[in-house]
Amino acid sequence: MATVRKSKGRQRIEIAKIKNESNLQVTFSKRRAGLFKKASELCTLCGAETAIIIFSPGKKIYSFGHPCIESIIDRFLARNPFLNAGALQLFQAHLEAEKKRGEALDKTTKAFQRQCWWAAPVEELNMEQLQVLKVSLEMLRKKVERQADNLIIEASEPPAFSAPYSVGAIPPHEPQTAGFDPQGSTFGFDGPFF
Repeated sequence: MATVRKSKGRQRIEIAKIKNESNLQVTFSKRRAGLFKKASELCTLCGAETAIIIFSPGKKIYSFGHPCIESIIDRFLARNPFLNAGALQLFQAHLEAEKKRGEALDKTTKAFQRQCWWAAPVEELNMEQLQVLKVSLEMLRKKVERQADNLIIEASEPPAFSAPYSVGAIPPHEPQTAGFDPQGSTFGFDGPFF
């Protein structure tokens, strides 16, 4: 009867320098490929610019850079984040467009305020504008009073039914005083009539 060897499965590798030279080379090449793949994914997902330089145990140099390792190293050594002239020009053009948009918005706001001067705070109006505002408010008050009076008169007048009787027509309603409530019944309505 043969004994079945049970696998321990995938286990965590202790982080220490590998002593066996061939294992060291294999591990280095696998991990290097994985590191470059992760850096590439980071560039693709986030738009990051990355540079990786690796010196192998065999004294070889491996590098990865996106978009170009030379430009990233130059930026790092110069400590100048805007070395890329194209990006700087794009940024300046965008800034200029936003400034123009802000100025246009300010002009529109000022033009609207000139047209609707009555919406400005009273403290900011001159004497002529205050007099015009006073007359306008008085006229508005009179119009509102007239409209309120008309609504009260219409509500107090009984509707006039002057339509002649025709075949199938409903005769006008005759009010009966027996069901009238002088105490102010709402007759099924909870609110005002207007």
